[in-house]
Amino acid sequence: MKALVLAAGRGERMRPLTDSVPKPLLGVGGKPLIVWHLERLAGIGVREVVINTSWLAEQFEPALGDGRQWGLKLHYSYEGAEPLETGGGMLHALDFLGHEIPFITVNGDVWSDFDLALLPREPTGEAHLVLVDNPEHNPEGDFSLGRAGVLSMDDPNRQTFAGIGVYRPSLLADWNAVIGASDVAVDTRPRFPLAPLLRHAMRTGAVTGEHHRGRWTDVGTPQRLAELDASLSRSAPDAGMAR
Repeated sequence: MKALVLAAGRGERMRPLTDSVPKPLLGVGGKPLIVWHLERLAGIGVREVVINTSWLAEQFEPALGDGRQWGLKLHYSYEGAEPLETGGGMLHALDFLGHEIPFITVNGDVWSDFDLALLPREPTGEAHLVLVDNPEHNPEGDFSLGRAGVLSMDDPNRQTFAGIGVYRPSLLADWNAVIGASDVAVDTRPRFPLAPLLRHAMRTGAVTGEHHRGRWTDVGTPQRLAELDASLSRSAPDAGMAR
């Protein structure tokens, strides 16, 4: 199974830190945030990881190399000067990920102790997402977890998407019909968000999920970065990814 780490964003809320360093390369607990993901992906048997890049893209390969130090093969999916958003970035990365087999995707700006080995290798529908309790900065949540783990937008009692999931490439097959041509930014590559595709799939019960009750942080501000760094620095070396 392959994986995609989303790392192309500008990190506006993290400025001035991200003026000179892309957010996934900022250090927490003694190593770059993205390295936590690479180590954990390697730990569950993933051997190829795609990293999508845009802002300060030239810094990733010198920092991470070809991935051999983690037993990985890294591919860098450069999107150009403007990131393609989550949907466009995922679509652009399919040349590395493949167009048939499901793949893991992790946001490069989150940290969690979720055990990636618990993710299904073959989701029952188009995608399987990990949800967490709503943090202060997202009190309304994103999706609701219903019977048999099926996700929807209907229940007002929602939880927050953790930025961790498994996707089938077929989720993107009809992206242009779902998004609508007038809503897609196009230069040389389509640029569009993933959320409308997920909501479209949810209407037919094609997205499942699970609730992670352990640790999770959206490293979206310098304060949250500092708090996570302090927490990880105080704790013992990573003892694994508890559920």
